[in-house]
Amino acid sequence: MKNKYIAKRYWKNTDTAMAASGKLAGLYPDLINLAIGDPDLTTDSRIIEAAMADAELGHTHYTGTLGDAELLQAIGAYYREMYRYEIPGDGCIVTASACHGMWLALEAILDDGDEVIIPDPYFTPYPYQVELARGVPVFLPTYESENFQIDIGRLEGLITPRTKAIILNTPNNPTGSCLSLETLQKVGKIAEQYDLLLIADDIYTIFSFENPFIPVTTLPGLAERTITVCSFSKDYCMTGWRIGYNLAPPEIVAVMRDINENVVYTAPAPSQRAALHALKLRHQVQPAIIDEFKTRLDYAYQRICQIDYLSVLPVRGSIYLFVNIQKTGLTSAAFCRRLLEHYHINAISGEAFGACGEGYVRLALTVGVPALKEAFDRLDPHQF
Repeated sequence: MKNKYIAKRYWKNTDTAMAASGKLAGLYPDLINLAIGDPDLTTDSRIIEAAMADAELGHTHYTGTLGDAELLQAIGAYYREMYRYEIPGDGCIVTASACHGMWLALEAILDDGDEVIIPDPYFTPYPYQVELARGVPVFLPTYESENFQIDIGRLEGLITPRTKAIILNTPNNPTGSCLSLETLQKVGKIAEQYDLLLIADDIYTIFSFENPFIPVTTLPGLAERTITVCSFSKDYCMTGWRIGYNLAPPEIVAVMRDINENVVYTAPAPSQRAALHALKLRHQVQPAIIDEFKTRLDYAYQRICQIDYLSVLPVRGSIYLFVNIQKTGLTSAAFCRRLLEHYHINAISGEAFGACGEGYVRLALTVGVPALKEAFDRLDPHQF
């Protein structure tokens, strides 16, 4: 949009795939929305009630600039219990969502023109977040035939003197793939060899179904070069609370804190209290969430396997399936248009997640099995 009052760097901006998808949500009364990764499960009532009680007790003010002291202690206890990992003092900052945390991380580390390697397919905002921090996104192709693992040779071939960081997202949005321990270790060695930072987008930690989740920062020698971006949105069904945290070496956290004081100062106190109670209640809250999404993924996988013109990798992680539609002969965008207009099913076209996403569509399994059954029952299994 050209307008003399709008900064020229935004003149070419168009709606993102997620924003465009949101506009379609009310198009048909019987629409089944598999587009946006917002779980339909409401935050557990025990978390809500505890957070509201804390608000009544006065937790409605600014917290410390790194976050609520009790929440920071609880995050430290969580990493000790789960991963036998000790977060260094002042090595954590609470953020107002993981998207906010990713931007803080990039803003803290990038000089103008620094390059950030992003495995493709990728979470749609990554390139824009890099550019907002005046960096340059560099895309690393990954392929279904390789289970969307990172090829170390291709990775090393993209490194230049301007490369500053590599973004890692596992379990992955949109592909549902999980990077193997071997892959993570190899990427870590590359980071050490070229003195690069790793930005670990650890959003779907409880949805690692094939193997237990391993935070990159806990691997030997990588804590000093890893920024971990975390969120309560998916692991606790708390998207609307907009709360997360970053882990990083204390000197990087200090810079993120200074930047954040000029943006939001602190994350909302009631949301921080909700996060505190979510961590305390995780053993009661999370098993039902994990079981529900695994059930949905398994059901959708089985239904896709019965459709001649679709295919998908076995379920490994996340809350998404990245469905191969290449047998239809349609582009991803054309497939999604037909899916919407003829079957009233809303999904996000694969190219929204990068060049390697063409030929795929992402299904967010944020509705229950009855709605998924209705969606798949609308499709002819033999022709589209």
